[in-house]
Amino acid sequence: MNKRNCLKLVSAFVFAAGLSAAVMAAETPATLAGTKLVNAAEVKKMLDSGVPVIDTRVAAEYAEKTIKGAKSVPYKEKSAKEAGFDASQDQFDLSKLPADKAAPLVFFCNAGECWKSYKASVVASKAGYTKINWFRGGMPEWVAAGLPTQ
Repeated sequence: MNKRNCLKLVSAFVFAAGLSAAVMAAETPATLAGTKLVNAAEVKKMLDSGVPVIDTRVAAEYAEKTIKGAKSVPYKEKSAKEAGFDASQDQFDLSKLPADKAAPLVFFCNAGECWKSYKASVVASKAGYTKINWFRGGMPEWVAAGLPTQ
């Protein structure tokens, strides 16, 4: 194998390894201390009773499809997708959340490898919110349940 083909092979391997790492991003933890893990049916009941449901995905995803009645408060993440993330690297506008930190609220995103609602829940909890409901299943679970979107 000549030097040029060897270089191409190494470059392809490095690219494939990087792509594999991106594809295999870590899933969010199954639980989050200080929050209640909720499912689509529970979110629907809370939404119907007036509990704010916060879509933490980017504005374009919210505009494309979201839970009917959800409010967009994007979590702009630059930190690692891991439980010990550094929130100081991210942006999340807590002023767009309800002023009453004792009132319930729900955070969601795209589930699984999407960490935005997990991180928003952590940040809100550290800011003093006490009734955080984390809808880990997010949009995929909501859509699969046939619940209303906008």
